[in-house]
Amino acid sequence: MTAEFPETLTDRMIARVNDARLAVERGDATGARSRRRRRRPSSPGSAISPSSEEGLKSESLRRVFRDLGISYRRYRSQTGDRVVPGLRDAAYNFRTEPSLTSLVAVAAFLDELDLLS
Repeated sequence: MTAEFPETLTDRMIARVNDARLAVERGDATGARSRRRRRRPSSPGSAISPSSEEGLKSESLRRVFRDLGISYRRYRSQTGDRVVPGLRDAAYNFRTEPSLTSLVAVAAFLDELDLLS
């Protein structure tokens, strides 16, 4: 493999999260749907602002997760396949605690289907 394509799945997800972070920092919209969507009210005790380091990291992870979901839903609509066993649990785990580790767990299922290229 070339240096342009990181070798491990974790490396590839880190690259995607970094790209998403740059897009978040630039304020790039992900489409009309995201602009129309209402923001969830933050909890009263929430000290994380969208411009904070944690906020940027979290938003970047969620953006990559949404992109993976779009790819998977497109794949399922084309193939008519059922949800891959374990993927739903991995997605729930990511939503409960967004992290690079839980994102890689979701991505592993999609990588087996060759949806990450």
